[in-house]
Amino acid sequence: MAGGVEPPSPRPSGQTEGASGISILTLADVDVKNPDTMASVPRDGKSMGEIVLRGSSIMKGYFKDPEATSKAFKNGWFFTGDVGVIHPDGYLEIKDRSKDVIISGGENISSVEVESILYRHPRVLEAAVVAMPHPKWGESPCAFITINKNQTGQNDDVSEDDIIQYCRKNLPRYMIPKKVELWSNFPRLQPARFKIRVEDSSQDPCNFRETSNKKSTPVNVEQPKYLAHQPHEQILALSRL
Repeated sequence: MAGGVEPPSPRPSGQTEGASGISILTLADVDVKNPDTMASVPRDGKSMGEIVLRGSSIMKGYFKDPEATSKAFKNGWFFTGDVGVIHPDGYLEIKDRSKDVIISGGENISSVEVESILYRHPRVLEAAVVAMPHPKWGESPCAFITINKNQTGQNDDVSEDDIIQYCRKNLPRYMIPKKVELWSNFPRLQPARFKIRVEDSSQDPCNFRETSNKKSTPVNVEQPKYLAHQPHEQILALSRL
């Protein structure tokens, strides 16, 4: 043949050219489990548990930190620290961080869900919900709120009781904040960081005081009769399993 180049030999039957591509690591499994029993939560969109992962893309542990590794892994599952529910159609919804969940009388209360209801109030500017000690229920919600100014530039026409009455119409009984504090402003932190600052204080969170211009004192509120829980719009994340 001209040039001395031999033609390529035919490929054996059944062989094809190799395809280019990349290797990827995928999750083998995602679930929402009760961290105490390791049982999967019912797929009812209500039962909360911790989101757990396992698979080839999950780390083996924290570098030179066996204590943190032992806390994060159990029976081969990595505990993310996020709390979620699984809906009947298979969608996983992240509700909150596990450390921010308020456990009141055996009920798990998502602080984010309570905050999302508060943010629907037309006069609420900022909201942060944390756990406070309760002699009977262990913990109960405590809400810190700043108020939008009205048309006359005032923000003193909304009281703690107004917020409580609003919550009574939109939240089930056990989720209603037992205390509400109205502040003129929050420290210039994101609400999540403000919550950490309050929760890390050595005192009752709802006795945590604004450094200046505190608007009013906290009030004790008796919880009302149960009112149906209205579905909320705020969703941290939604993914189908």
